[in-house]
Parts: sequence; structure tokens; C-alpha cells
Amino acid sequence: MIDMNDPVIRGYLIRLVGEDGLAMIEEMPEGEVTDEQIAQATGILLNIVRRTLFILNENKLAICRRERDASSGWLTYLWTLDISDIRKQLIKERKKLIKNLKIRKEFEESNVFYICPEGCIRMDFKQASDAVFMCMECGEDMIHEDNTPFIQLIDERIKNLESR
Repeated sequence: MIDMNDPVIRGYLIRLVGEDGLAMIEEMPEGEVTDEQIAQATGILLNIVRRTLFILNENKLAICRRERDASSGWLTYLWTLDISDIRKQLIKERKKLIKNLKIRKEFEESNVFYICPEGCIRMDFKQASDAVFMCMECGEDMIHEDNTPFIQLIDERIKNLESR
């Protein structure tokens, strides 16, 4: 059983389908239902329901079955919510985040950065030298940025994620 009050699960679902999508998930009827039935039961606009269902299906959190009406030939899409694999999705997301953080850390470690003292812009050495070490926004002289604290934050985040 999935705990929908778990802040990690809620955060993931909100990032995936938004607040309306989360509300739809929480109010969605049991069993196979059409998108129109979901919209009617939840009070959420049909286009938001459809968008949410397709996103959930792409992420293997909803199952879709097509059924053709024999007399009219129309297709009916029947949806079932199946978030039992959400833990696997969270693990995949965590691995992807760790990989991206390692790439960012490598980028930060292999470059020298300059910032505007007014906080307008941050540039690597090449960009700053091309701009003659002047802020392109306000004209202030750029100053060297010690990004060691930022690298340490990335390191801490990676260690925290890898320890879970």
C-alpha cells in the first residue's frame, strides 16, 4: 500500500503532474474508468485529467486499455491507476539526480567563475574574458567567485542521496 501522505511521494507526484493532477489521483474512482468519468467524479477539467493520465501512463503509474465499440467503431480508453511501482520510479529519479549532480560537480571543479558584485550574472572564465570582465547587465567589474562552498553542497547532496 502506498502512503499518499508521504512527502517524498507527494513531492514526486506534484512535480510530475502538478497540484491538479495530485488531486485527481487522490479522488480517482477505483477500477477501470474513462477519462470523462474521472473528470466528473473529481471535478477536474477533462483536458487536465487527460494530460495527467498520459503523464502517469508514460511513467508506468497508470494502465490504459482501449476498447472498440462494435456498433459505432469508436474507441474508449479505460484507465486504471497503478502506483504500486512508484518506489521503482523514485529510485530511478534518485539515480538520475545523482548522475546530474556528479556532472554538475565536475563542471564546477573544472571551471573558474566570475560574478557580478550586484548579483546580475555568473560567467565562466572564457565568458568573462570575452566580456572583458565586465557585467553585461550593469557594467560593474566582475569578481572571482570561490565556488568551493557550492561544490561542498553538491558533495553533501550526493552523499545524502547515495546513503538512502
